[in-house]
Amino acid sequence: MSPPLRILGIETSCDETAASVILRDSDGKGHILGDVVLSQLEEHSAYGGVVPEIAARAHVEALDTLIEEALLRAGVTLADIDAIAATSGPGLIGGLIVGLMTGKAIARATGKPLYAVNHLEGHALTARLTDGLSFPYLMLLVSGGHTQLILVKGVGEYERWGTTIDDALGEAFDKTAKLLGLPYPGGPAVERAALAGNPQRFDFPRPLVGDARLDFSFSGLKTAVRQAAQSLEPVTEQDIADICASFQRAISRTLKDRVGRGLKRFKAEHAGVVRPALVVAGGVAANQVLRSTLQTLCAQSGFDFIAPPLSLCTDNAAMIAWAGAERLAAGMVADGLDVAPRSRWPLDAQAQALLGSGKRGAKA
Repeated sequence: MSPPLRILGIETSCDETAASVILRDSDGKGHILGDVVLSQLEEHSAYGGVVPEIAARAHVEALDTLIEEALLRAGVTLADIDAIAATSGPGLIGGLIVGLMTGKAIARATGKPLYAVNHLEGHALTARLTDGLSFPYLMLLVSGGHTQLILVKGVGEYERWGTTIDDALGEAFDKTAKLLGLPYPGGPAVERAALAGNPQRFDFPRPLVGDARLDFSFSGLKTAVRQAAQSLEPVTEQDIADICASFQRAISRTLKDRVGRGLKRFKAEHAGVVRPALVVAGGVAANQVLRSTLQTLCAQSGFDFIAPPLSLCTDNAAMIAWAGAERLAAGMVADGLDVAPRSRWPLDAQAQALLGSGKRGAKA
């Protein structure tokens, strides 16, 4: 038993500005008291992707108001808050600076502890907020910036089993949509177009299927899509629908193989876990074809399939607040006000950086 904790969370890592207040009760259960997310979709749609400078300015303009609204919805004031949690990375450095500096200012003014949260840890721990899941469990993170298979062993304890060696899955969706002239964001646009398509028309490659390692690759698939589109120019609406449906089918088969191998490894290494679980997080988790594939795979493999509500799969501050609450409850030391934002911040610091490394750190 631990005392109830109320945490204010701040998220500004990309193109959503978000603030949230969560309660971690004395039994360790999570409750979202107030949650606000402001999308910047309109600001970036004309450019076909996120423009970092526009995103940072939008965060500056909106964040204070969103924090006030989250507190109002929660029915609390800053005096009732036990700690501040702000995303410190990975992400766009301009946005990270805005959110983290705001968190530091509130912590300094109120005397409350500050937790600089890894955005990926927020995703990793969300299933404990929504489903009360116990450690350990396996997480598939599929977003615009990351595609990783991670063993979640405990708060602050993560083991990366697989990652992309080129493009993230969400990035592949966005680039495919742009190639076909579909609107941004690409994931929902490709999924909508695929509904009218024939998934059998194109036999696209399934990178790394059959490989013993658990990594992912989508660059070759993206190239095959481009070549198919070029061979049909000018493409018709039906061509686009068929390409999208075949693209989704190839990804579905790829995930079935990659994740299926991960489930087998989990069972072999954690045979004592009575109800093993696969958690799927990230915006791509909203894709119904991919979700259905993973649900079926889990059912066949004896795993619980857990996908938090879509609002908690995409960027949000509730998961950041919850990660702060988990760290506070575990007795982890708060961060100092000199903590710096990190545009790159692997969840598993011991894992080899397959996409390279530089002054800003390992990419993934």
